[in-house]
Amino acid sequence: MRFFYFYKMKIEDLYQLYSIHGLVDTDTRNIRQNTIFFALKGENFNGNKFAEEAIDNGASYAVVDEEAYNTSEKTILVDNVLETLQKLANYHRNQLGLPIIALTGSNGKTTTKELINAVLSTKYKTTATVGNLNNHIGVPLTLLSMNRDTEIGIVEMGANHHKEIAFLSEIAGPDYGYITNFGSAHLEGFGSLEGVVKAKSELYEYLRKHNKKVIVNPNDAKQIEHTKGMDSVWFSNDIKYLDADPLVRFSYQEKIITSNLIGVYNFANISAAITIGNYFKVTPEQIKEAIENYIPSNNRSQVIKTERNTIILDAYNANPTSMKAALESFEALKSAHKTIIIGDMFELGEYSSKEHQKIADIVQEFNFNSVFLVGENFYKTTTEFKKFKNFTELAEYLKFNPINKSTILVKGSRGMALERVVEFC
Repeated sequence: MRFFYFYKMKIEDLYQLYSIHGLVDTDTRNIRQNTIFFALKGENFNGNKFAEEAIDNGASYAVVDEEAYNTSEKTILVDNVLETLQKLANYHRNQLGLPIIALTGSNGKTTTKELINAVLSTKYKTTATVGNLNNHIGVPLTLLSMNRDTEIGIVEMGANHHKEIAFLSEIAGPDYGYITNFGSAHLEGFGSLEGVVKAKSELYEYLRKHNKKVIVNPNDAKQIEHTKGMDSVWFSNDIKYLDADPLVRFSYQEKIITSNLIGVYNFANISAAITIGNYFKVTPEQIKEAIENYIPSNNRSQVIKTERNTIILDAYNANPTSMKAALESFEALKSAHKTIIIGDMFELGEYSSKEHQKIADIVQEFNFNSVFLVGENFYKTTTEFKKFKNFTELAEYLKFNPINKSTILVKGSRGMALERVVEFC
């Protein structure tokens, strides 16, 4: 058997190598010079096979977990690459010793994370989760992207099964935690709304066990119930909602602030960011600047004006709770002509038919001028609205029946990719 110096290396020794380079990559298509490549595995790929390629492309070392690929002095053989990545991230987090803010929730966690980062970065050097890389791989990579210059870390945590938030909390070791809300998301994995509450509350359990601090929305009864007796920071009383037509407008310490976010449901996300900013001594002037300069992207709460219409694009994701909130907020707009284009909600399992029919029934109660339901699940609902089995059918219809002079809400799960509708409106 070939035996190299880096055989079954201890995490402390691997950390010494990481400390020298400070870079970690998992994709050979984006290898940086002098990085450490972690050869992760998935259902359809084996990163071990690309270890040599990673080194050829500039990686200083490649971490592998199959003996056959431990072929040089630049490969490091471990028992499990993913577990090693997670242990290294936790070890690094503990070495840095900086405050970590963790957040999860059914809806709005990425927007809330971005808002918190925008507010805190006006005063501190922050490092936050990029996009929604919030799983068992994304969280470790976020932690390993922090360095000695980082003053506050912000970690988004996602889950679709029980014990995932508990596991991610052990890796990230948060000092502060916030749960945006408890909604009907990922019911296929959680089983019920009660299952969602239990799973998300695993963050509370970690914070309680380690005597850490929790951020609480006083308007959320479930948050209040599940944080009793904890060291809590409640939303500031100085934040007053004004309106959302369509952009959320509010006052904070007598300053009128107009955000670039649509929907009253985003007011809680903004309030969380302000509360955390205030706790970390960010000034009201800095907070106002941060909120007003934050512009949503990636099909989240975007307002797009075309030659013919105004589009409210909220097509990054959808579940029954967020869909209902979006429809209610849209109903409250003062626009003369309103159109909705909503697509299927995924990962609902046995609840899918029931939840899609509920949404169709809610739409029936509102007085929208035009309604388009898109996807196989909405197509099966009992309703007189226009229904399309897929996006192709919708696009073909809109080519010959264009929408004009309307405010259009576009919302659906990521797999529906409803942002494509913009070119037809």
